[in-house]
Order: sequence, then structure tokens, then C-alpha cells
Amino acid sequence: MRIFPLVTALTVMAVMYLMIMERDAVFRFAGVSAAETELTEEAEEPEAPRVRVVGLRSVAEPVPSSVVLRGRTEAMRQVEVRSETSGLVVSDPIRRGASVSAGDPLCEVAPGVRKAALDEAQAQLAEAEIALRAAEGLSEGGFASETRVANARAARLSAQAAVDRAVEEVARLVMHAPFDGMLETDTAELGSLLQPGGLCATLIQLDPIKLVGFATEAQVDSLELDAPAGARLASGREVMGTVNFISRSADPETRTFRVEVTIPNPDGRIRDGQSADILISGQSAEGHLIPGSALTLNDAGELGLRLVDDEGLVSFAPAQVMRDTAEGMWLTGLPDEIGAIIIGQEFTREGAHVNVTWRDSVEDVE
Repeated sequence: MRIFPLVTALTVMAVMYLMIMERDAVFRFAGVSAAETELTEEAEEPEAPRVRVVGLRSVAEPVPSSVVLRGRTEAMRQVEVRSETSGLVVSDPIRRGASVSAGDPLCEVAPGVRKAALDEAQAQLAEAEIALRAAEGLSEGGFASETRVANARAARLSAQAAVDRAVEEVARLVMHAPFDGMLETDTAELGSLLQPGGLCATLIQLDPIKLVGFATEAQVDSLELDAPAGARLASGREVMGTVNFISRSADPETRTFRVEVTIPNPDGRIRDGQSADILISGQSAEGHLIPGSALTLNDAGELGLRLVDDEGLVSFAPAQVMRDTAEGMWLTGLPDEIGAIIIGQEFTREGAHVNVTWRDSVEDVE
């Protein structure tokens, strides 16, 4: 029987047992601590190579913001002129599209017995005034009581009220334009019967004209009254104006806020109801111009940038997009001075060290 292989196997097993199970005891016997051994092993391990990235140093700059809304044109004023009395129309119709000035007659109805009623009321007023003067004269001479004078004054006031009602009724015979504008419909046709509330004409005012858009909750805080605004109509025409109204209450269904822009329209070529893309200048804010490809997500799903300092240490900073341009994206919510990783950000993580090559501007990035 060969004993040497058996002895060799037993020796190897004993050595492995001592080095694995009784390692600390062996090192103590040899006068070397386990901690020193681990440090020696770690010191002997080579440092992992650093990832190479491209960085961009940026200082925050004022960035004029703007808000884009989809909207439509809307007449500054629009009213339906309606009759307050009844009667046959005796005026010739004015055709739609005609321009009228404030105070111009639009429709007139036949007076009927209204003028006779006015004459009667004026006659009764004259009679009441005579009776009042007589009663006052008799009262001064002691031949009439105070009650008679009071009754005469009441009759005079009643007669005056009747005159006022008759004058008002006669004034209702003619319907006038309340403001300068353009007829959207023909006025009532000659010979037609108008009842109280009957339509005489629809009048609109197009100079100036309004652009109406609806801002979201995220957009409305950056808008201000009297801010300059421009728009491109569906026809391709470009117009300029100013913001004159921002709603303080959101639409309950869409949760958007009504915004109105006033623009001049002296030639009336801009019509009511045209679609328009509205661009409104908003409040300026501090931002950084960074290539859009540099944006990334952290483990929590936040959108932002991976930053790097002069020592090559990587960190993450959340950011908000202000505007997307041909040169890059303007970002806010970042420190005033940053070093952003613009190439290689997906191959590193927070807390890692990298070798960074700096670029001077966005134009230097290929």
C-alpha cells in the first residue's frame, strides 16, 4: 500500500483547515493580525479605471420666458339690439356688414296712438298746474284748506308722471346703435311686427379686437397684465398687442384660466372667431443653456442633470425645462454655477469619480 499519497492528502487537508477555519489563530501564532493582512490585500488591489466624460461649466443667465396658447379672435363688443315696445317697422332695413356710429337709428316702429297719449298727458299736466296755482292762491287768502292744496299738488305730480311715461314710450319707437360697430345681421324688415324683446339687429365692434386663449395652472403664474403678446392667425397674418385680462378663477371643467389680448384692427380685416397661436412674454427667470441630450433620470425618476466638480465627484441635481431652442434647452431649478456632464452621464452614477474633459460652450459640443 502506498502511504505517501495518503499522508500528502491528510497534510493538505490539515493546512486548508487551519488557513480557513483557524486563520486568526494561525496569524496570531505567526505574530500578524488579520486586519493588517486585509489592508495589505486591499492595498495590493489596483484602482478601478475612471469613466471619461465631457463636462460643461455654466453660469445662470436671465432668460425671458414666454407662454404659447392656442386661442381664437373675439369681438370686443357684441350686442343684440331688441325692441322695448310693440309695433310695425316703418324704417327701411340696413343690410349686414354696414358700419354704424353710436346713436345712429337702426329700427323705427309706427307710433300708433302713442303721440296722442302724449298730447293727452301734456294737456292734463297743464290743467293740473292751473288747479294747483288756484288752490295755492285761495289758501294764501284763507279761502282753501291745506288738504285742497295737497290734493292739487298730488294731481300735478301724477300728471307729470303720465307725461314722462308717454315721452319714454315715444322714445322707444326708435332703436339706436349703442356704440360704433358693424352690423352682423340685417335690421328688422320694413312692415314686420316687433314685439317687446323682438330682435332689431346684431351689432359687433371689431376695433380693437380680442385674442382669447386659455392658460394652464402651470402657465398662468408667469403671465402679467400689459405684457406684450403676438399671435399668428390661421390665415398666416401676424399681429401684436398687450394682455388686458387674466382670469382669477379657473374653468371648473378644464381647470384653465381665460387670458385676453387686445390688438388693433382699424381695417376690420381680422374677423371674429379666427383661430390663432398666441405667444405671450412672461416673467424672466435665471437659467442654464444645456444640450437636451444631457438630461437624464435618477433612481427616483426625477428629471435633471448629473453634475461633476473639479475633483471628478459626480452628483445629481433636479431641473425644470424652461424653453427648448435650437441651441439647447434652458433649465431652471439649478445652482447659479454648475459643471454639467453632457457626454457620458449614462455611464456613471452619484458618488462616483470620473475623468472629465471640459468644454467652453454648447457650440463646442459635437
